[in-house]
Amino acid sequence: MAVPGQGFEPATGDGPAAAPGGRQAELRTAYEGLLQIRRLVNGPAGAAVPAPWEVRQLPRAVALALEAAGIAASAVDEEGRRTRTGYRVAAGAEAGRVEVTWVGPAGGGAAGEEQERLTACAAVLEGLGWVCLLYRGPRRRRFLEVEPPGGPGGPGGP
Repeated sequence: MAVPGQGFEPATGDGPAAAPGGRQAELRTAYEGLLQIRRLVNGPAGAAVPAPWEVRQLPRAVALALEAAGIAASAVDEEGRRTRTGYRVAAGAEAGRVEVTWVGPAGGGAAGEEQERLTACAAVLEGLGWVCLLYRGPRRRRFLEVEPPGGPGGPGGP
């Protein structure tokens, strides 16, 4: 949902479920704006690689790409309990990286879907120039680590 003065906020998977259809126009405008920024600032690479803005706001940029691709975000209620299965984007263990997990309500089957769903998330993000690695973490749950090309800090590395 848009926050006054801050623009469109993509779904990270840690907020309430969005009203069906209520965000589509804003989402489309935000995503088209992201691609336009890429074309304007990236020179010959154009829209094929993340722009500096995306690297600075990595969780937001990754969440925008996933939501724009039509992948469902997880959601939580007022008490922080998961109410919907989907992606969750959060800052990674190291600066310049984010982690994408596939989570849902207890007993909802998210663990059984995670490899397939995270592979789909990686395909979307890699198509936009992000580097994605699928790992198995604590309790054998998979997660996707996402970083800009060249490592943390963007093109060329740190």
